[in-house]
Amino acid sequence: MNLTSIPAFQDNYIWVLHDETGKCLIVDPGDAAPVQKAIEENDWHPEGILLTHHHQDHVGGVKKLLENYPDLPVWGPQETQDKGANRIVADGDRVAILGLEFSVFATPGHTLGHICWYAAPWLFCGDTLFSGGCGRLFEGTPEQMFLSFQRINQLPEQTLICCAHEYTESNLAFALSVLPEDVDLNSYYRKVKELRVTKQKTLPSTLKTERRINIFLRTEDSDFIKQIKNKTNLQQPKQLFAWLRAAKDNF
Repeated sequence: MNLTSIPAFQDNYIWVLHDETGKCLIVDPGDAAPVQKAIEENDWHPEGILLTHHHQDHVGGVKKLLENYPDLPVWGPQETQDKGANRIVADGDRVAILGLEFSVFATPGHTLGHICWYAAPWLFCGDTLFSGGCGRLFEGTPEQMFLSFQRINQLPEQTLICCAHEYTESNLAFALSVLPEDVDLNSYYRKVKELRVTKQKTLPSTLKTERRINIFLRTEDSDFIKQIKNKTNLQQPKQLFAWLRAAKDNF
């Protein structure tokens, strides 16, 4: 199975899994045009669409793709039903497609109905966990997002983090404002900056990497708490997570 990312808009990635026969699965097609172009250029044969949440930059291309492929199954949470989803899924559901079995788990925070799709090693996490960062809280609470991060962090370290935006460089810049002396952060930030100068992608990341460079995954780490004690007296992981998210909003 091969993974391809299709750039869309300013910084979105539309993910496509495809096998050697050309059968493919499309994740969060916010724009139909680049997807259709890739389908035709690669002689792909769409077998389904997976949606993570209802925002337009993730679902905007669904209806056009359904015009071109009217029998295409579109799996998504309840909040995507009016965006083209014709197979509604919820936490704990499983979906078999392309010889894979995807697990669905709820990750509220960015939106209340946000879900992630996981079939080892791929995690399609929409706008929940970004490389080096955390999705903005448009509908949910910091506590909900903290618990969503906890769920993701239970997955194997080799999990590929297929998030939907190229935010890595800006996320790491914020992280370094919190931990300016962190060796892993500084090293990874230099690597990411080099990639972005030539417009290369920083995704997918791995959960192993994120555990080192994503400070939103480190709020239970006693060393992390010690390192930021000059910035906040908070020590409870949920409270620290909320503090970090608020700080990122104002960064």
